Amino acid sequence: MATPNLGIKEHSHGGGIPVSKIDVHGSFDPADFPVPNGREEEWRFTPLRRLRGLHDGRDITDGAVTVETTAPDEVRVEAVGKGDDRLGTSFLPNDRVSALAFASFADFNPATVITVPAEVQASAPVYVSVTGTRHGDSYGHTVVRAERHSSATVVLEYRGSAVYADNVEFIVEDGAQLNVISLQDWERDAVHVSHHYTKVGRDARFKSFVVTLGGDLVRISPRVGYTGVGGDAELDGLYFTGAGQHHEHRSLIDHNMSKTRGRVEYKGALSGADAHAVWIGDVIIGEGTDGTDSYELNRNLVLTDGTRVDSVPNLEIFTGEVESAGHASTSGRLDDIHLFYLQSRGIPADEARRLVIRGFFADLINRIEIPELRERIMDEVEEKLQEQGQQ
Repeated sequence: MATPNLGIKEHSHGGGIPVSKIDVHGSFDPADFPVPNGREEEWRFTPLRRLRGLHDGRDITDGAVTVETTAPDEVRVEAVGKGDDRLGTSFLPNDRVSALAFASFADFNPATVITVPAEVQASAPVYVSVTGTRHGDSYGHTVVRAERHSSATVVLEYRGSAVYADNVEFIVEDGAQLNVISLQDWERDAVHVSHHYTKVGRDARFKSFVVTLGGDLVRISPRVGYTGVGGDAELDGLYFTGAGQHHEHRSLIDHNMSKTRGRVEYKGALSGADAHAVWIGDVIIGEGTDGTDSYELNRNLVLTDGTRVDSVPNLEIFTGEVESAGHASTSGRLDDIHLFYLQSRGIPADEARRLVIRGFFADLINRIEIPELRERIMDEVEEKLQEQGQQ
């Protein structure tokens, strides 16, 4: 199901009063957010019973994850407590799970603060591995700061079994460039709710690539705002949702500054009974801005019966001085013409399907600048395709 909206008005957290996305309140206090009941606009696609308490926080049990970081010598990595003044400086939680994660992470894990010093070009990627080791609730917090005119790539990898919620802050200062790859490669029973909050400075560039393959329920919410003119943000994503999995991605780019650029492109494939993928793409072009350039695209391949895809691009414009703004969403089955072309040249039907699906994802995967990670993700997509072919 694809439902584009132009100039829409969404709903507030609990009261059903029409408000703009820009008006949704934020708070660090979980009590300021009602416990979701599934009727709210921002929760209506999420099966709350499968969150295992992450949304209400009333039945928190002691879960466990380990966080390991490797980084080149020129990049600083610190584990810090709740009182560190570098935490929570770039955002306010915009829903109850985010607020609970910020209020509770120190009871489970210290926060990880990664700093790329000014003018430094990191010589190798920074890797942050979060591994779940048992099934109780756990919370985490990560801050990545690219100081002025620096450059770095950060890889976040989530794996193992866990019920986990975290906030990740990305601060990209003036003239800096930060590339982020977030890989959700959980075991099949994991639950993960994550919020990515990004601030992009003057003439800075932020590139994010979210890959979601594992887990029982995974919900990722990237949000971008700007702190200076000329900021550039690209949000790419890939998901392959198998039988019974729920993968949900909810991006928001807030063009609150003039002459900023935003690009969003997510692609997904669904296969198997009760596979459910959700993509919500929100773009706000703020009042008083000019020269903004924004576009978002979501494409989905439905490979079998019994799946569900919800794709909703939303665009709110509060100024007439826009350079470019648009969105598109498509969901459908494999193109029979492509399959016929390959089969007419002697390629078996199953192999033809795999080649077409591989081609569907290849242009996105090729944007990942780390060759070994690019190859690994393609291999895992191939594994999912083989599993799909055996169903």
